[in-house]
Amino acid sequence: MPDNSEKPEVSAADVAHAVVKGAVSAVPVVGGVLSETLSLIFSPPLEKRREKWLQTLADAIEEIKQKLENFSPEKLSQNEAFVTTAMHASQIASRAHQEEKLRALRNAIVNAALPGAPDETKQQIFLEHVDSLTPWHLRILAFFDSPEAWFERHNIRRPNITAGGQSHILEAGIPDLRGQREFYDQIIKDLEARGLMPGGGIHVMVSGHGLWQPRITNWGREFLRFISERA
Repeated sequence: MPDNSEKPEVSAADVAHAVVKGAVSAVPVVGGVLSETLSLIFSPPLEKRREKWLQTLADAIEEIKQKLENFSPEKLSQNEAFVTTAMHASQIASRAHQEEKLRALRNAIVNAALPGAPDETKQQIFLEHVDSLTPWHLRILAFFDSPEAWFERHNIRRPNITAGGQSHILEAGIPDLRGQREFYDQIIKDLEARGLMPGGGIHVMVSGHGLWQPRITNWGREFLRFISERA
């Protein structure tokens, strides 16, 4: 009789494949000519996205393995909050192509498995934020988490401004936003509506010191931690 005392080792890729398979299984199938047409248009990019995400997810599982003490696929599979988050993130990934969003989803999956993860409800709300917000939303939120750190991280010289609105340092720190006030004002309104940034606007006159103060809520900071890579 075969010896079943030892189970074969389950790789990170195996776990990732199972998650992706479960996440995409609910996609409805359309029949007939319409199905063939949709298949010609969407199947190649969807398959490419799926394969890319599969590798991303496998890398995430491998990172969890390195960071989580006493890691095992069996224990991870029993973490219902993690499984829900991984499947939800995988569904969102199938609808996204921007690297910022895909990186945020990957980080969320890793952080969901580690100690100190937000509770399940917060995780699902945070994933909805990633799904509905654009990379520009994430970028501007990260800027206002610490304007000084942003300038240092991107090796940008700080402007010599003694007073003004924080919009001045935003345009200096992210040059693509120069002269785009209506654009970034709308993004900030979106972030404020979700409670990620406080109200009051970024055009209010403040002192030189106030210009460089973070402009983000505790909720926004917790969201950023969840979608950012841990050291």
